[in-house]
Amino acid sequence: MRVSVERKNIQFLPDSSRVVARYFMNGDLRTRNLVNRIVKMTEIQVNQALEQTLREFASRHRNISRVFFKHCDNIRGVIEGMQINFDHLSDERKMLIGSYCTMEYSLESAAFFNPSIIEDFDQSYLEKGEKRVIISFRATGEGHISSIVFRRAILDANNNLHLSKMGDSIDMAEILHKKLYDKKRFVKKLREMHIPEKYTSSIMDDLPDRFEYYSLKNAVQTFLKNQEISLDRRMALEEITWLVDSFYDIEFHKDSDITERVIFPISESESRGIEDARFVRFTEDDNTIKVYATYTAYNGHTIIPKLLSTDDFYTFRIMPLHGKGAQDKNLALFPKKIKGKYAMLSRIDGVNNYLMYSDRTTLWNNPVMIQEPRFPWEFTQIGNCGSPLWTEKGWLIITHGVGPMRRYSIGASLMDLDDPSKEIGRLEEPILMPLEEERNGYVPNVVYSCGSLIHNNSLILPYAISDYSSTYAVVGLDELFTALMN
Repeated sequence: MRVSVERKNIQFLPDSSRVVARYFMNGDLRTRNLVNRIVKMTEIQVNQALEQTLREFASRHRNISRVFFKHCDNIRGVIEGMQINFDHLSDERKMLIGSYCTMEYSLESAAFFNPSIIEDFDQSYLEKGEKRVIISFRATGEGHISSIVFRRAILDANNNLHLSKMGDSIDMAEILHKKLYDKKRFVKKLREMHIPEKYTSSIMDDLPDRFEYYSLKNAVQTFLKNQEISLDRRMALEEITWLVDSFYDIEFHKDSDITERVIFPISESESRGIEDARFVRFTEDDNTIKVYATYTAYNGHTIIPKLLSTDDFYTFRIMPLHGKGAQDKNLALFPKKIKGKYAMLSRIDGVNNYLMYSDRTTLWNNPVMIQEPRFPWEFTQIGNCGSPLWTEKGWLIITHGVGPMRRYSIGASLMDLDDPSKEIGRLEEPILMPLEEERNGYVPNVVYSCGSLIHNNSLILPYAISDYSSTYAVVGLDELFTALMN
């Protein structure tokens, strides 16, 4: 049975004007030469060069002078290594140095895709039938580096989206590294990452049961200074650093709009991108609400599944996921516990859908396969398109399937509320397949989603178009359930 779908006439497109001021360091030697040139300038020359820079860039960024100070401080060690008293440099000279250690990066210049939608914390001052929502996107710029960005909107009684005004500038979060680590858990994660113990024991054995961030970082850096270390061991030691950098908190300024907040790759473990965040509004046992998102961190060599959480979209905690089930991509957390345990969907083998339970949100073992490809449009693989949706008839799971020519389509399944491993129904045909005008993009022949919601007895399904842009569709629940149960 074919399900009716209303594709809405709205497009979320890449916007190359959305730029962030990133730290840029061109190596110690070139940086020393640069600093030497700036130090030789007179104060008048410094002020003039700084004024020209601020005139051109201050309107494009939030508090660009603060960024310049921060980036200058990043090379404080290089400056002091030149026998220059850092504290004696004028503020203007520090800002000018910092400006040379800064570059603009266009967050969305290449693609704006893989959306996820959840209900906003704030539902005040709305008309009957309206719902305020937050939509996340995977924004991709130069070098295919991905980050998470947000839009706020109101869904009206007719399921039309009314977008809020965009903020003027990007806000970069303050980074707060986790201070203490549990050595047993840390060593276990290193094993899950297949890092040989013979390369790591020399560092880990000397650390206490609970160690500080900088203790490990300094120990690794000391070993890396040895030029005779083998390439394999050097890579293993660098991966230890990537892992410790995976635990951190970020905090945005209170005067920033949500459209200005960007979760940009911060740790080495995600230096090549934060991919496909699946946001879910989670109801705790005491009925409080927390927002979680699973995503894939990628550094060009290693994939680490990670979890972020927030209570307000200002402060986010970032943690790697552990366990035999926390492998590969496509993890999606259920919106509440099932029989007292957290539940998660995964695709650990890259082909089939799995279900896991846990007492903790970060530890996932014992995955059980619950779905495998059944129909030609999903013969290559089946996976989720975001967290399951609770309905009175069962858990509604939006799925994706990969078929001939690696064409991605979106389907749906209905699973038992008490035991989501039991399939009640599954669509034989997709809800969405790429239309002719949706086939061309960064990755052709793809429709894909990272999360949907239910509003006014309808499925609100945001989806990406060939990994380039995004839109959304509406599906009536009554018709969808009829098709699933048949």
